[in-house]
Amino acid sequence: MTRFLTVTCTAVALAAGAFWLSSSNPNLPNPLVGAATAQETEVDTSTITEMVQGAEDAPVTLIEYASFTCPHCASFHAGPYKQLKEEYIDTGKVKFIFREVYFDRYGLWASMVARCAGPEKFFGMTDLIMKGQQTWARAGGPAEIVEELRKIGRLAGLENDQLEACLQDGEKAQTLVAWYQENAEEDDVQATPSFVLNGEPVENQPYADLKALIEAELAE
Repeated sequence: MTRFLTVTCTAVALAAGAFWLSSSNPNLPNPLVGAATAQETEVDTSTITEMVQGAEDAPVTLIEYASFTCPHCASFHAGPYKQLKEEYIDTGKVKFIFREVYFDRYGLWASMVARCAGPEKFFGMTDLIMKGQQTWARAGGPAEIVEELRKIGRLAGLENDQLEACLQDGEKAQTLVAWYQENAEEDDVQATPSFVLNGEPVENQPYADLKALIEAELAE
């Protein structure tokens, strides 16, 4: 298969601890303790749940690498993803794996909210967060952005205490970042959305072209 990698929402170089800006505002998630040495500490990433849709034994596996703050990712989920789900995921032809990419702390916070209700509600939460991206990601400063994410969580049925526990879970945040870094290195993720189709990277492209690549895999 021809190898492609698209440049859409490009990666920002992240120094260790760049996500965690100190703040005395009690309404914001706390900075990670020891975040400055996170890259030097061995983290057990096996505790992170892969978010999967479709049949486990589907003949095609498609991995999407996406950032919740990436407009191109929101566009993909508003259109092509829905077609992909209807035609291939729900019919047992494609196993779809969604992996978050953290280019900024806001994307990490959004991921922590999306994961807060567990795997059963993750994709529904993801739809809400992607659909509302233009609102919450542009709400203002960190306090305003995290409050908009809380609103999405409450809209999805999460209680305030549950949301705060998720957002304040520094160990989980550190583990998610380490997990993302492992995945990004393994699959050479430089931008979002990026895809891996049966082990081979493919570009973000019109749905018709992606469909043709999937059909070619199914025909083998």
